[in-house]
Amino acid sequence: MTLMLTPDAAEAIKGLAEVPGAEGVRISPIAQRLDTTEGPGLQIELAAGPEPEDAVVELEGAHIFLAPEAAETMEDKVLDADITGDQVRFAVLHPADESPGG
Repeated sequence: MTLMLTPDAAEAIKGLAEVPGAEGVRISPIAQRLDTTEGPGLQIELAAGPEPEDAVVELEGAHIFLAPEAAETMEDKVLDADITGDQVRFAVLHPADESPGG
């Protein structure tokens, strides 16, 4: 699986993977959404390793573990991040909305 990331998202994930006990981050579906945004909800959390069914993407020493439903959702999307201080907010973009690298 190829996962497209903006430079900000790559930087955020590499930083999160440096947390003690975390091998990487896991992207999985959210059971219940609290907003009215269309499309499946996804969550990103620190993970000590992948679940058995996860796709694993390596990113310069950090790992991204994608639950099957998340991998399907991310197939034609770009993961972006807004980093403000020590706060990170991730967003899933369509390639037409934002090209990787910007």
